[in-house]
Amino acid sequence: MTPFARALALLALLVPLAANAQTQKFEPQVGQAGKDVIWVPTPEEVVERMLTMAQVGPNDVVFDLGSGDGRTVIMAAKKFGARAQGIEYNPDMVKLSQDNAQKAGVAERAQFRRADIFATDFSQASVITLYLLPALNMKLRPTILSMKPGTRVASHSFTMEDWEADEISTMDGRRAYFWIVPANVMGTWALDAGGQKSDIALEQTFQKINGTVALGGVQGGLREARMRGPQISFAYVDQAGVRREFAGTVNGRQMQGNFRDDKGQEGRWTATKK
Repeated sequence: MTPFARALALLALLVPLAANAQTQKFEPQVGQAGKDVIWVPTPEEVVERMLTMAQVGPNDVVFDLGSGDGRTVIMAAKKFGARAQGIEYNPDMVKLSQDNAQKAGVAERAQFRRADIFATDFSQASVITLYLLPALNMKLRPTILSMKPGTRVASHSFTMEDWEADEISTMDGRRAYFWIVPANVMGTWALDAGGQKSDIALEQTFQKINGTVALGGVQGGLREARMRGPQISFAYVDQAGVRREFAGTVNGRQMQGNFRDDKGQEGRWTATKK
């Protein structure tokens, strides 16, 4: 065989191999290295529980931080009707997720972006889902806590340390954690309850609050004080021994809602942060 013929034969072998390499489908491997974590997929039943815990619906915008093969985003769109976006650093995983969304028929509502989760604006999300590591959860925690009160957060396996979960679900030994971002109410507020004015001082550790109300020369303790996102409730017993219960909504430096007491009086209340 002449040198020219040998070259043609070698070229005939290499061209199909090159074409095959270009068309070979990317297959993710459990444990493959990523930017911040290795890839381990969340089981479908855990994904469903996380989205159920967050009560995801058609009006929600879901962001999955570190979206892997896209299963959480796709389920949020397909089963729960939400608009969802996955943030993933690996471009091969992004392409795989886009293909999976296309096959599932939800490509318009399930979208994926190659980006660093720590350099991404996800402030428009109403729901955040995570399967990261404790240190990464903690790195994200200040950003999450600064989001709109009422934003819902679900994490597979890992906590937010001393920010206690509002719910923990267990499935076949796996845990899912759920939080609601609370409004910030720390400080002193001027309270007007149907013309009766006083000051309330609130202390806060995430969604847990306690405080006092000024009752003449007495600082009465608040009872059953609770936060759930932007919703606040508390009660106190005034100087006449009447118990008053308050429920309302926090909006920045303003609060308002309804109150009632055990004498049958009801009305509106407002509070302004001092």
